[in-house]
Amino acid sequence: MLMELQETKKEQIYPKHLSKDIESQLATMAVDYRGESLTFKATASSLTSTLSQCIEMMQQREDNWKRKLEKEIELRKKLEEALKHSTVESPQKVILLNGPDYEEGPHSKIKEEEFFDALDAMLDKHDKQEEEKRQLKLRAKENRQPSSSLPLSCDHPLWSEIDRITVDQLYYARLDVGEGEGDWQLFAEEGEMRLYKRDLEIDGLVCDPLKAVTTVRGITGHEACYHFFSPDVRWDWENTLESMKVIEEINENTLIFHQIHKRVWPAAQRDTVFWSHIRRSDIPQEKLHDVWIVCNNSTDYVDVPLGRCVRMKMTVSLTCETFIDSLANGCEISRDNLRCRIIYCSTINPGGWAPASVLRALYKREYPKFLKRFTEYVIDAQEKKPIMF
Repeated sequence: MLMELQETKKEQIYPKHLSKDIESQLATMAVDYRGESLTFKATASSLTSTLSQCIEMMQQREDNWKRKLEKEIELRKKLEEALKHSTVESPQKVILLNGPDYEEGPHSKIKEEEFFDALDAMLDKHDKQEEEKRQLKLRAKENRQPSSSLPLSCDHPLWSEIDRITVDQLYYARLDVGEGEGDWQLFAEEGEMRLYKRDLEIDGLVCDPLKAVTTVRGITGHEACYHFFSPDVRWDWENTLESMKVIEEINENTLIFHQIHKRVWPAAQRDTVFWSHIRRSDIPQEKLHDVWIVCNNSTDYVDVPLGRCVRMKMTVSLTCETFIDSLANGCEISRDNLRCRIIYCSTINPGGWAPASVLRALYKREYPKFLKRFTEYVIDAQEKKPIMF
């Protein structure tokens, strides 16, 4: 009786047609455990297969590196054996001069024989360097001093090129930065010194033309150009040189040089082969006494082997204008009355690739330092000497 009453109440609360709808909805919401298990099994199998392949590839890679390591170890052993045999065959004394115990003095740990060998080797090296410098200065002194006038005739094959390029460089150097072709940009300024550039890249290499203008007192244009041209004094102001050689003397105003420059790591070492020409030019202008120019330009006329260096190409000119300030009646010209306007122009092709940003940052830093160092050197060198016009 109780069961029947419960069933009756249930039918009153949930009619039959509603209970069937609810059952169908619940059936659709039920989890398909069989399907989910099959999906999980397939996914796990795929992951296991992929991991197995990765492990196999890593093992193969490890085996390859292991074989390479074994080869390198074997090669190193062979090289060590070869070095050992060569050392035994030609023994050389290696002297380590590190630390205070190896300095000269009564408590030095260096044996007398080793000390003598080290000192003798250093003296030989020093003598060799001094002899090279002496020969260079002797060669420079044998060359005649530059003349203020050009030779009447010169049959050298390079002479027409030298004359043409020098005249062009003199013309372009004396142009104001606002004249002529190109858009000059001021990139550095220090006192009276102004440095300009034009962005130029040739075959991906930075070859920016540069122009520096400054005015110094107490020297003449002839004196500045003499020091820039003459090989016997170049070592005194040029600190980038490793070696310098005068290959040929075309005339008293023109020389052909081969210069090897010090290496600046990590760039490759550079060298240059160029002719250098100095001349005076009388240009009519108020208060302008004279104009001197030194022009350096790369040449392939002389065959110089490259060796380990990268060959640079360049066109460089130093133009100097001498002005004499007004003098009191009866007074002689002194260095206080001299004013020299210096115009330095250069276009350099480094010969090998280097990052453009690095090269441009380098010349922005180095060019002002170079020009300042050179002008200060000329002023100090000529301060107590007779004026050279």
